[in-house]
Amino acid sequence: MTITQLKYALAIAEHKNFTKAAENCFVTQPTLSTQIQKLEDELDVIIFDRGKKPIELTEVGRKIVYQARNIVNEADRIQDIVDQQKGFIGGEFRLGIIPTIMPTLLPMFLKSFIKKYPKVKLKIEELTTEEILTRLSDGHLDAAIAATPLESDNVKERVLYYEPFVAYIPQNHRLKDKKVIEVSDLSIDDMLLLEDGHCFRDGVINLCKTFKDQIDDNFQLESGSIETLIKLSNEGMGMTLLPYLHTLDIKERLDPNLRHFKEPSPAREVSIIYHKSELKMQIIDAMHQVISGIIRGAIAFQNVEIISPKANK
Repeated sequence: MTITQLKYALAIAEHKNFTKAAENCFVTQPTLSTQIQKLEDELDVIIFDRGKKPIELTEVGRKIVYQARNIVNEADRIQDIVDQQKGFIGGEFRLGIIPTIMPTLLPMFLKSFIKKYPKVKLKIEELTTEEILTRLSDGHLDAAIAATPLESDNVKERVLYYEPFVAYIPQNHRLKDKKVIEVSDLSIDDMLLLEDGHCFRDGVINLCKTFKDQIDDNFQLESGSIETLIKLSNEGMGMTLLPYLHTLDIKERLDPNLRHFKEPSPAREVSIIYHKSELKMQIIDAMHQVISGIIRGAIAFQNVEIISPKANK
């Protein structure tokens, strides 16, 4: 068997279709089918049930694909060893970033990173935490930037910075006269939230300890973007919480609506995360160094209390 055959098997397992797998591997469908047939003949087993639509793995096929993923990862590590020995920092690097971090952090570090490491070909996607964990596990991402701790056995985390929560309180709100906010002031009843699937939403809910699994109120408003939450708040629909970096882009006329928390400020931990196999560590180290250096000039807060980004079941 060959590494190429194993990569073809992984592609079919992912796409559940020979034609799509061939396109993804940049080969013709007959070439891919022939190699998979050779692999099955050599092992004397059927890896894929071709009678099912979409194609499914057989019981033994699932075990083979699981091991194939480990073998392909270890084979990739050989190139990693050579790159590190040569001091080479380059090649394709697939990075995922969660939606509440992407619009503020990416413009801060991207230009500097590309200038310092021009041989790195970045491919960046905006993904939810759940999507990131799945793609890291499947080998479709090299690293990601997300709120932590995630307590996942398959990934490792390296903290980049701690980002405080900041309250956005409109002029007609019950808390408008308070100069400093305390966690005990918060109520989920008048809190505008990001829609389900955002880990920042889960952090806010964890902060509002009065939250119940079922809300009996007649009105609950959620949105997919922080910008929409700010606009709704300005219309008197409630208050919201923002990650600190988002407040740097708030228009000057809206600054009076921002309130900081009494220390220790509730905050989220933001980390670069990667698979435990630790591939492409030279690029991960370089990115960690660039982002950490830039962010120190933007966030000076030290006295914080980390709020979990995980939803309480």
